[in-house]
Amino acid sequence: MTHTYKITGMTCNGCRSHVEKTLNEVEGVTNASVNLEKAEAEISMKEHIKIEKLQQALKEAGGNYAIENSSKGSNSEKAKMDKVMKHTYKVSGMTCNGCRSHVEKTLNEVEGVIEASVDLKKEEAEISMKEHIEIETFEKALQKDGGNYHIHPPGTKIEKKPPSLGGESGGGSWYCPMHCEGDKTYDKPGDCPVCGMDLVEEVSSVSQSTQYTCPMHPEIVKDEPGDCPICGMDLVPMEPEASAEEKGYKNLLKKFWIAVAFTVPIFLIAMSEMIPDNPLYNLADMKVWNWVQFGLSLPVVFYATWMFFERAWRSIKTWNLNMFTLIGIGAGVAWIFSVFGMLFPNFFPDQFKTEMGTVHVYFEAATVILTLVLMGQVLEARAHSRTNSAIKELLKLAPNTAVRVIDGKEETISVDKIQQGDILRVKPGDKIPVDGTIKKGKSSIDEAMISGEPIPVDKKEGDKVSSGTINGTQSFTMTAEKVGDETLLAQIIKMVNEASRSRAPIQKLADTISGYFVPVVVIISVITFIVWAIYGPEPSYVYALVNAIAVLIIACPCALGLATPMSVMVGVGKGAKNGVLIKNARALEEMNKIDTLIIDKTGTITEGRPSVEKVVSVAEEYTEKEIARLIASVNAQSEHPLATATVKYADAQNIEYAEASDFNSVTGKGVEAKFEGKQLALGNDKLMQAENAAISEEINSKVTAEQEQGKTVSYLAVNSKIIGFVTISDKIKETSREALNELQKEGINVVMLTGDNEKTAAAVAKELNLADFKAGMVPQDKMEEVKRLQAEGKKVAMAGDGINDAPALAQADIGIAMGTGTDVAIESAEVTLVKGDLKGVLKAIRLSEKVMKNIKENLFFALIYNTIGVPIAAGVLYPFFGLLLSPMIAALAMSFSSVSVIANALRLRNSKL
Repeated sequence: MTHTYKITGMTCNGCRSHVEKTLNEVEGVTNASVNLEKAEAEISMKEHIKIEKLQQALKEAGGNYAIENSSKGSNSEKAKMDKVMKHTYKVSGMTCNGCRSHVEKTLNEVEGVIEASVDLKKEEAEISMKEHIEIETFEKALQKDGGNYHIHPPGTKIEKKPPSLGGESGGGSWYCPMHCEGDKTYDKPGDCPVCGMDLVEEVSSVSQSTQYTCPMHPEIVKDEPGDCPICGMDLVPMEPEASAEEKGYKNLLKKFWIAVAFTVPIFLIAMSEMIPDNPLYNLADMKVWNWVQFGLSLPVVFYATWMFFERAWRSIKTWNLNMFTLIGIGAGVAWIFSVFGMLFPNFFPDQFKTEMGTVHVYFEAATVILTLVLMGQVLEARAHSRTNSAIKELLKLAPNTAVRVIDGKEETISVDKIQQGDILRVKPGDKIPVDGTIKKGKSSIDEAMISGEPIPVDKKEGDKVSSGTINGTQSFTMTAEKVGDETLLAQIIKMVNEASRSRAPIQKLADTISGYFVPVVVIISVITFIVWAIYGPEPSYVYALVNAIAVLIIACPCALGLATPMSVMVGVGKGAKNGVLIKNARALEEMNKIDTLIIDKTGTITEGRPSVEKVVSVAEEYTEKEIARLIASVNAQSEHPLATATVKYADAQNIEYAEASDFNSVTGKGVEAKFEGKQLALGNDKLMQAENAAISEEINSKVTAEQEQGKTVSYLAVNSKIIGFVTISDKIKETSREALNELQKEGINVVMLTGDNEKTAAAVAKELNLADFKAGMVPQDKMEEVKRLQAEGKKVAMAGDGINDAPALAQADIGIAMGTGTDVAIESAEVTLVKGDLKGVLKAIRLSEKVMKNIKENLFFALIYNTIGVPIAAGVLYPFFGLLLSPMIAALAMSFSSVSVIANALRLRNSKL
């Protein structure tokens, strides 16, 4: 059985590791796994272990850690939950949220299951049950309910099909631009099985390596530049293979020109009837020309535009009615009517016939409609390629080759052959190939492409550099640290791709309208036919047919469906180019509703690079050097930025130190450890009180003077006696003051929450003109403050960069992580600021405002277009002005409605943040 408990008192990975080790040593525990971010422990046991036994183990192991039931409610409810058996299984076959929901529903319906929760990302199902249920029972339920879902024992490795590369399928994944199945992707191009739209290719986060060939001997192909082994000529780069998106566009374009070639003669034959003494009738009578039109229409209907009828049939079969349903019915009725009338003219009454006794045919209407719709698809395909141009431009930033240095010798290699630890030479003007650290040299780096800031950043030895950024005028060597999919550039592209596919809450409105749209249009078309047939002028049935077809053709649910996703896609790309990474469309929609911004101090307002300013001794028997040695020994195990600063200080001063034992981190207070037989405590005044270490008036006045300058001070006590303190300063970012002033001018209430002491927090708040701040905040306090403000009806955004900010980031309406912070913080947030600059918050808010305005414009255009277009096509203007809308004009208007929505979305690319 597996139980999940809450753990309090953890502040770093050292705490997490300590708690996990302690719980695993408890008798009867088969496995204990602790999650620092969630503050949870998942414990597997053969028989139920009382929670008191687990708490006792933590207490004996030292530290202020506590374990409690994760369930809410009364003690009896907790006891009841404590007895519930919980198993975690692996689930394969899921590709989207629809799959996840389907599997979850099926598992919950299995007899004996109390609750089943399915995680799509982890591909796991957590099932609570009173008594053990065999895995075969769950497997049978999934098979009986349909679908290719399977359940496996925990630890099973699920094999995933790699995306197909090259050939017809190109590289990467495909998704529906209307997001019919959420974030589901497909491994080859084609049509969306729900709406029939052409699937769009997702831009791969890994750039394709350039291959080289000999101009004289094309059979020679190499991954790197060099000489031809046959003739000695320099190898030249090969032209990259066209993407599947480009191939799809060219295929559509070819079909369009074929359709035009056959449609134009049909149109000219049909329009010649308007010429007095039609010269064509001197060559052959109308019956013959009807057969010519029929013959010319076959390549248009059965080759160039046949896909529309396939999509229409699929939409009716699955009852996912869409744009292609209306086109298929409208154009199909016109073409079938014409063929039937040509073959069986005597079946129709006289009003359907011409003076020559032939039935009026509509081959020109059917083919022109289909050709114009195809033209719309061609224009859409070209416009779609521009909506994700931001990702493509980012991808171009990654160079294909790099210069590797081995034993002082330089060699040019392909980027995908770079490994962690490689030494690379970056020459003036070169793009940096991977993420890493400058080993030797210095330069100015242009980071505008990933941060949006135009001013180059000076970098020296030890500074981090990112792939895709451009070196200035000096050469340097760097150590490769993150390669391939792990680089910042690859992560940005991945996040942009995922966000582009996510659905904004406002899209539910469009989805609801679209669900009713097609049936309503078909009903209006039928009513139009009946009204014209009864009340229309002669030939009334001809008028009825033409107007009914016009109603079907002009209605375009496609424009309505594209209104939101197109704006989201372009907006997310725009944000990425300005250093604002949006995790999902919900965040993009909600960001402009924020009225309260909570910010952490260290790493958010400040640079997050604290340094030791001085070490002070207040005991005669200890020198400042000895105190620095003790502090470094205590902090050697800690991952906290302040601890890292003290260790770096000791290293810089060439002070030798050793690792202390019994290390314990006390949340919100400091750290404790044993060293050389002494009990050491390093932290704030709260920790000193807990250690019964008295702070004299003299020491207090010295520390207060430091704190009032905005500096952080930690006391060091040995065996409950204070022997000194360390002063640490963290410079306020140059942009913080300006950004916070602008945010406050826009009516956003800014609150600073920090774990630092009251005096330091007050000094920083005063410097930044912040009226609202709270000091001495532990992670739980920050989360509770977010909850309190939300309870007051505030829309809260939280900006932070550390593990201690993760709970509050997850609780806030919008979590904003500094890109310079920890992976845990970034994972918990919905918006990441690449540069870690609060100006990015302003950019995110302005981006949200512009995207939401653009979406509303698109929805207005789509709705107003259909509201006006359908009645005109039905003929409401005819009694007053004698105006009717030709189905061909309706088809042209319908095609351009979708293109106009995409064009409006593309305007976001030029907006200023």
